[in-house]
Amino acid sequence: MTSGQILAAILLAVVIGFGGAWQVQDWRLGKQLAEQLTEQGAAHQKALDAITGEAWRQQTAEQDKRFATERQLATQDQQHTKELSDAQRNQALLRDRLATADVRLSVLLADDPASGCNVPTAAGAVGVVHAARRAQLDPAHAQRILAITGDGDSAVIALRACQAYVRAVAR
Repeated sequence: MTSGQILAAILLAVVIGFGGAWQVQDWRLGKQLAEQLTEQGAAHQKALDAITGEAWRQQTAEQDKRFATERQLATQDQQHTKELSDAQRNQALLRDRLATADVRLSVLLADDPASGCNVPTAAGAVGVVHAARRAQLDPAHAQRILAITGDGDSAVIALRACQAYVRAVAR
């Protein structure tokens, strides 16, 4: 064998050695990369699971708050509806009593000696305030006053209902 052939054989052995080493290194790095990707994938999945769990917890908490608010609003609505129907029933009862002359509306008269203009009281006017002059109202006027006060009562009840709704929703 000539020195050229020996040199060629050595060169070929070195190239094959480098090629083999290169291949082994490629396999090792490939295995490390695969393990690293698997670990990263598991960590990423764990993070996604934690985020999803937290999102579900928050959504459930918000739903519970919404359901509690809806229950509170339903209870308040029933209460205000009952108040309104009670006020309307009381107004109807008073209106009926006024119509049958069972009850009469009267007003206190202020005595003003300087003006010299005092409204005379109706005959037989009876009142709770003793020694005060009173004038009875005409039943038609009393009915109109009662209607106005009924509207005012309904408005106050509706206002309280609106305020309770705003307080419940604003929380």
